[in-house]
Amino acid sequence: MATIAVMGTGAWGTALARLIALEQVRIARGEGITDAAAVPGVVLWEHRPERAHELQWKRENRDYLPGFPLPANLRVTADLADAVRGHSLILLVTPSQTVRENARALAPLVGPETIVVTGSKGIELGTHLLMTQVLAQELPRGTRVAALSGPNLAIEIARGMPAAAVVAARDHTTAEEARTVLNTARFRIYTGDDVVGIELGGALKNIIALGVGISDGLAYGDNAKASFMTRALAEISRLALAAGANPLTLAGLAGLGDLIATCSSPLSRNRTLGLELAKGRALDEVLAERKSVAEGVTTTRAALEMAADLGVELPITAAIASVLFEGASIIETVSALMLREPKRELEGLGE
Repeated sequence: MATIAVMGTGAWGTALARLIALEQVRIARGEGITDAAAVPGVVLWEHRPERAHELQWKRENRDYLPGFPLPANLRVTADLADAVRGHSLILLVTPSQTVRENARALAPLVGPETIVVTGSKGIELGTHLLMTQVLAQELPRGTRVAALSGPNLAIEIARGMPAAAVVAARDHTTAEEARTVLNTARFRIYTGDDVVGIELGGALKNIIALGVGISDGLAYGDNAKASFMTRALAEISRLALAAGANPLTLAGLAGLGDLIATCSSPLSRNRTLGLELAKGRALDEVLAERKSVAEGVTTTRAALEMAADLGVELPITAAIASVLFEGASIIETVSALMLREPKRELEGLGE
């Protein structure tokens, strides 16, 4: 049983830390280990000392994952060196726009055998880099990095509901080692080597969930939702192809799987944000009421910047951006999308 550190105490970081800690207890019991002190632990890092103390003392993340006690073998600390020292795998699960800052702090503490897995889904503003690319810039040369993605709603993971994900690394051995650590009786992990495709699928689906929330909020129906999601998947695939990914990756867990979960679930932060926008509310007003980050907002800007660099047209993303940032009429934006020049369905995808 490997030792693991998780950086980030949002719902997803907490759910992952809790999942792995409980799995370690299960394995220990199966091996006849009855001494609690002999069970490997998980360390959860929170950058604010007062919040780290609260989580450690109250044994529950009441802000982001209420109702799920932290196992005894899960420890919370604000000391990063203490959190990651000696651990074979570090999960970085912070908002995408803070990954560089956190990776820079992590850099002096990473050993040559450590695997750093990003569970953050986004594109860095300005640089248009994916999270593993940010890690590669900030961590010591040769550090093994991977990306974890899939249809993984944090509260369902916390409830112990079955789910699957994919961990991808350019080095197959790294992906396999990460899979061995992360795979549990309720969380099935697959491996892949298309890191770009897996990261783009995980990031861009949040944009689409905003649009689906708007569509549902306007009661446009299931035909509209299915059509929108399908055309959005084609848009995601075009950008992924231009970025060097295998478009077939977008038919997998990190693409279609994550898209379905995020666009369909009432637990989805991005979909529920879209529902609020459909009521005519301003973006800033809705965001001010929320503790959790809706990654789709910043990813919309970053994806358009990335697409401009690669010469790829993203009409759906551009339409969502006009609603988010320019105050465009939702009804008029939908009409403009519907009245675009007709094209072949698979245009831009190798047809």
